[in-house]
Amino acid sequence: MSDAQEKNSRAGETPPRFDDAFRARFEDLLRWRRDVRRFRPERVDPALLDRFLALANLAPSVGLSQPWRFVWVDHPERRKAVRANFEAANAEALANTSPDRAAIYAKLKLAGLDEAPHHLALFAEPDPAQGHGLGRRTMPETVPYSAAMAAHALWLAARGHGVGVGWVSILDPAALTRCLDVPPGWLFIGYFCVGYPAAEHVTPELERHGWERRRAEAATALRR
Repeated sequence: MSDAQEKNSRAGETPPRFDDAFRARFEDLLRWRRDVRRFRPERVDPALLDRFLALANLAPSVGLSQPWRFVWVDHPERRKAVRANFEAANAEALANTSPDRAAIYAKLKLAGLDEAPHHLALFAEPDPAQGHGLGRRTMPETVPYSAAMAAHALWLAARGHGVGVGWVSILDPAALTRCLDVPPGWLFIGYFCVGYPAAEHVTPELERHGWERRRAEAATALRR
C-alpha cells in the first residue's frame, strides 16, 4: 500500500480497486456509447433519471464551480417549439451543405425529438459564485467545458443502465433559450433526447451512412 493509500485508509476513505475486468467493461461502455436517434416509447423510471443527474453532478468542474444547469422539458408546447426550432435550423443546414454531401445529409436522422419520451436541456451559468472564480479568469470558456463534462458523465451513466441519449445540436440557441424561459445569461450547451434505444450499434450512425469515419488515436495526438 502506498503512503497516499495508507493515509486515505486511516481517514476512512479507502480508494476502490479497479481490476482488469472492470477496465475491460469500462472500455465496452465507451465503445457502445452511441448518439441515439431512434427510441422506444416506454418511459424511464423517474428515480433512474434522478440518478443520472446525481452522477452527472460528480463531473469535474473548474474551481469546483458546478456551473451546469439541467432543465427537463415536459410541456407539449415547449417541445413543439423546440421541434420547430430544429426544423428551421436543419433546413438551413441542408441548404448550406455541399452538393456531394447533401444527399447523405438528407437521409440522416439527426434528432429523436418525436420518439424520445424525455427531453433534457443543458445550460451553464457563465459566472457562478460557486468556485470564487478559481481557474477561469484567463480561460472563462472552462465554464461551458465543465458543463460538457457533466453531459458526458450523464451520457455514460445512462448507457450503463441501457438508456440511450441523443445530442440535438442543430438548433438556434437564442430561440431555444427564450422557449424554455430560463434565467437571462445562461449559456445553452445542448439539448438531449433520452429514452430506451430502438436499436443498438457499436458503429456510429454517421459512419454507417458514409458521412464520416472515426480516426485512430494517432491522427488526433501530437508530441512536442
